[in-house]
Amino acid sequence: MVPAPSARHEPLRLAYLTNRYPAVSHTFIRRELLELERRGHRVERVAIRRAEAAPVDPADRAELARTFHVLDQPRGKLLAMALAGLARAPLAALRTVALAVDLAFHSDRGLLRHAAYFFEALVLREHFARLEVEHVHVHFGTNPAAVALLVRTLGGPRYSFTAHGPDEFDAAQALALPRKIAGAQFVVGISHFAQAQLTRWARPQDWSKLHVVRCTVGEDFLGVAPPEHVGEGFVCVGRLSAQKGHFLLVDALVLLRQRGLSPRVVFAGDGELRQELEREIAAQGLGQQIEITGWIDEAQIRARIRSARALVLASFAEGLPMVFMEALAVGRPVIATRIAGVPELVEDGVSGWLVTAGRADLLADALQAALEAPAEQLARMAAHGKRAVAERHSTRSEGERLEALLLAARDGG
Repeated sequence: MVPAPSARHEPLRLAYLTNRYPAVSHTFIRRELLELERRGHRVERVAIRRAEAAPVDPADRAELARTFHVLDQPRGKLLAMALAGLARAPLAALRTVALAVDLAFHSDRGLLRHAAYFFEALVLREHFARLEVEHVHVHFGTNPAAVALLVRTLGGPRYSFTAHGPDEFDAAQALALPRKIAGAQFVVGISHFAQAQLTRWARPQDWSKLHVVRCTVGEDFLGVAPPEHVGEGFVCVGRLSAQKGHFLLVDALVLLRQRGLSPRVVFAGDGELRQELEREIAAQGLGQQIEITGWIDEAQIRARIRSARALVLASFAEGLPMVFMEALAVGRPVIATRIAGVPELVEDGVSGWLVTAGRADLLADALQAALEAPAEQLARMAAHGKRAVAERHSTRSEGERLEALLLAARDGG
């Protein structure tokens, strides 16, 4: 039975806005909005476009059917909605055009891109009005947050957003991050590091808007018992992209081979660097050690992590990867780089190994330490990490935190 949000509060009428939804790497968004629905609120799913890859997880396929994708709509319908948005508030539309032009001139994305954002905002202004949406929550401070700002300027619902990093912080001025913070009811960082980066770019008068709400894992991870046996190899879960450091991991495996160690590593994921990565693996003679799975669903990810000795990511830039929470939750320690919000979860020598980013030699040392660690040590590390995940990344506790912010925005807004 779904509980009422509380005897003290009327249900919220929310929309979740993202660039692409559902997507393989965005299961935390699904968990978050489903938790808000469990609390009795109504949540509309909205995305600018579909994800590039078709969803493989059954839960994501269910979400796909419930999502309004702006650019999937018939052109005639989009044009009619945009014209209705113009007719609804012509003066507000002029102000919004001026804002879009101003954003464009301070951005590297150009006037044409911001004209598209304005058009999307007109469409969503109508869509939200028809659904009686009172608040829009956006994931990522990139173009969806720009569209939400323009929708608000058109007279649409108030908005908030969650910043993850690193993209928002790498190009904060070009993305008009200070302007988006100023227009929002509140802004969430997924870690204290992310909150600090938001504080860096926000006006001092907006600092009170900044909060921490962490991404979460569900009982499908936290509820499983630790594996009975320790695996022999490693698993690396993530998009095959420049920021994840897969090539550095290949270099570390070459160093391990020189030490007489040849562990198997599973690269679970896909992405734009796959072909280049496959060529490098072949050139280094590591084809028998490394498997690339492509995209796999949550159940397969859990199985791959549980069958490994530890999870490893050699990232150069991150927010706080969900897969670290998932690995610790199912009983596997983590090897990671000491960047961004990672040390807020992974403790060096306690729940895993932290190394300096960009150092293949130190990464090789950590892999070797994990290979040589007795099963009892690995179990202690995983148990400590699981407790940390349960305490800091519970869907219910973080959902309650976000709900409180949303209710305060309505009651004070």
